[in-house]
Amino acid sequence: MPSRTSSTPRVAVLADSDTRWKWGALTAYRIHPEARLDGYLLRGRATPTVRQLHEVGARAQTLREIRGIDFLDLMRADAGSAEPYDTVVLALVGGGVQAMLHGLARAWEGTVRRPAVVTGYVGVVYEKLADGLLLRHGADVVLANSRHDADRFRAVYRGAGADDSAVTECALPFLGGDPYTGEHAPYTVVFAAQPSVPDNRADRGYLLRRAVEHAREHPDREVLIKLRSKPGEHTTHIEELPYQKLAAKVPGGLPANCRLVYGNMGEVLDRTDLMVTVSSTAALESLHRGVPTAVLTDLGIREVLGNHHFLGSGCLASWDDLDAGHRPEPDADWLARQGVCADGSYPRAFDAVRAKVAALHAAGPLPPLTPYYTPRTAPGHLPGILARHGLDPHGVPVAGCAPEGREAPGGLRRVARDAVREAARGAYRHGVQRVAPAIRRWGQL
Repeated sequence: MPSRTSSTPRVAVLADSDTRWKWGALTAYRIHPEARLDGYLLRGRATPTVRQLHEVGARAQTLREIRGIDFLDLMRADAGSAEPYDTVVLALVGGGVQAMLHGLARAWEGTVRRPAVVTGYVGVVYEKLADGLLLRHGADVVLANSRHDADRFRAVYRGAGADDSAVTECALPFLGGDPYTGEHAPYTVVFAAQPSVPDNRADRGYLLRRAVEHAREHPDREVLIKLRSKPGEHTTHIEELPYQKLAAKVPGGLPANCRLVYGNMGEVLDRTDLMVTVSSTAALESLHRGVPTAVLTDLGIREVLGNHHFLGSGCLASWDDLDAGHRPEPDADWLARQGVCADGSYPRAFDAVRAKVAALHAAGPLPPLTPYYTPRTAPGHLPGILARHGLDPHGVPVAGCAPEGREAPGGLRRVARDAVREAARGAYRHGVQRVAPAIRRWGQL
């Protein structure tokens, strides 16, 4: 085993969007408070912009954009270094986690020491439970953000005949801030918009209209429409109908006491008196701080919206209720099961995962990564997932996807190669962020 010259834990976080970077980086610091953190942003349609990274606020000692196969090559080289990474956090969509698990298993073959691998979910898990969990199986630690999720995760793994020992209960890493102590001046209502919920113009227009009407009916209140991204940017989910464009078409414009805002959610919550959303993770952040929180029922309580997750919470309400002055009262038992930690237990929420990762490090050489999906268990499913990340069914980079820098081209050749790569990357992002959404909208006409 390579000897370390420093006691400071080294952690690598690979993320594919702004929200997953926030989750991954803050999770790393919850596990290793004194860590040296190296951040890697997976190149793709949702790679965060500089503005998004600044808004998220999660910091790292180094941060760079990278392809999946280059990350694997880097991990292979690092495993044999004098100070290899202690922990790798995969803050990716399920397919990305699965591809990296297979690629890392191949990259670390024959190494004396490998890092502990941690993954999980950035927020509320309200859809594709089995799909997402089985794609994450194989990591040393699969984080569950609540007791409710931990029970569900273990049930899925046991039902599939998979080992469930990796499931570890914790909480969302970005809960915090000062508790709510009373109304502000002016009384502030925040509607936390979501990129993909609801997913059609009529419903999104309805929600915006009701927020605007609430502002007009309550001129003594300030109504903030909290947005995650600006047009052309992407986050965890693609936003094809930005509220900015819908707001520009509001008859008469937005009233003086209603405006669009960006920024860190924690800072917005500092001045919030009523949080309103359909199913955003922002509801858990506000509940953690004791801010009155309403989960809208106007469009129904439906799995596709994710607000069914809040059944029993005491937070379900309609815009009509809120217009009439209703302030939801959350159910304490529901809060406890959902990892909100409104009772002051949050500082202890990560004790279990810290202990688990410490035990993995102390146990000596870790066994090879063994995801549930293999060419034998899922021969019609796994190859496609791996191929999207440049890997063959055994986790080996396919021909034509050699890691960058492996061929060491000459100066002029490298300049030309980099220019072509940047042009192709820009065209790709323009296609997935602008052209494809437009084509899909035209198809709905």
